Amino acid sequence: MKKTPLCHVHEALGGRMVEFGGWYMPVQYSSIIEEHNHVRTKCGMFDLFHMGEFWLTGPDAMKNIQKLVTQDIEALSDRQIAYTPMCRPDGTIVDDLLVYRWTDTEFMLVVNASNELKDFDWINHQLEGNVRLANESANTGLIAVQGPNAEALLQKLTRQRLKSIKFYWFTAGKVSGIDCIISRTGYTGEDGFELYFNAEHTEYLWNVITEVGKEFDIKPIGLGARDTLRLEARLMLYGNDLNDTTTPIEANMAWTVKFAKGQFTASEILKHQKENGTERILVGFEMGKGPAPRHGYPIFKSGKQVGEVTSGTMSPTLKKNIGLGYVPQSLKEIGSTFDVEVRGKTYPATVVETPFYKREGNK
Repeated sequence: MKKTPLCHVHEALGGRMVEFGGWYMPVQYSSIIEEHNHVRTKCGMFDLFHMGEFWLTGPDAMKNIQKLVTQDIEALSDRQIAYTPMCRPDGTIVDDLLVYRWTDTEFMLVVNASNELKDFDWINHQLEGNVRLANESANTGLIAVQGPNAEALLQKLTRQRLKSIKFYWFTAGKVSGIDCIISRTGYTGEDGFELYFNAEHTEYLWNVITEVGKEFDIKPIGLGARDTLRLEARLMLYGNDLNDTTTPIEANMAWTVKFAKGQFTASEILKHQKENGTERILVGFEMGKGPAPRHGYPIFKSGKQVGEVTSGTMSPTLKKNIGLGYVPQSLKEIGSTFDVEVRGKTYPATVVETPFYKREGNK
């Protein structure tokens, strides 16, 4: 397993370490519920060194990124970010990623850790013209600071006016003297920032943020709470809600597919799916008292299996069982019901609006 520069720090903090996407990572330090609630109410810090960062540059970079992804990157302003699927010719998703637009000839792509090599190979084989792809993952540190106190905390460490950075925009500036990309993004449903920097500064920045963060009650947060936080906010997890067999239309992500920009990989297939529907669709659901749904649990309607849970948990914020799962189109409407099988017994579930949770001021 690969280790981040903070591995020994996590162990010293009492982190319970597990394998995740080929990396040795902390799943929790105290309890998942405690860490989850801390991010919702105060401030948490995440080690995200395992994520992949590519740079796509050159005169033909825009033409290539427009072909590769479903979002319209040309419509972005410089220093704006897009969340987007990247599809194969059959419409299935290679990965979901973030595209950071610096200029119309320079882009940073942030990909999922478990897909780093697959994504690099896929992109490299699609490129045409005067364009260069570089994998800077091993040289790039990434720390996320998330929660209501995140802005006030980080403002103590930078001269950049953080309040002026809008959601899904970024800037470049120093944080405690270290050159960083400061990005108003996150995977929690809370306000917060993600900091990209030269990997050699990882431990220094972690320690500085920890020290300054004492005033704001910052705590380290593991993968367990990261998962429950992102699920409440209905943020996709590749390998669960998205994978090599799903398309953006099936995943109820048609908003990420911009047909008006012209031809791109799988555009005709995805347009056909949007206009004619798909056999299955990803929905959010709630369940009553009883065990929580989990990835892979079967979904039944009238005694027949019709789908499968992709993500599920007992929501610490809402204090109810929630999940995502693929079901037939006939069950997509709010209020539709089905059953989820948990350890041989079925429990009723109801389709609800998502995201399950929206922070105050973002409703």
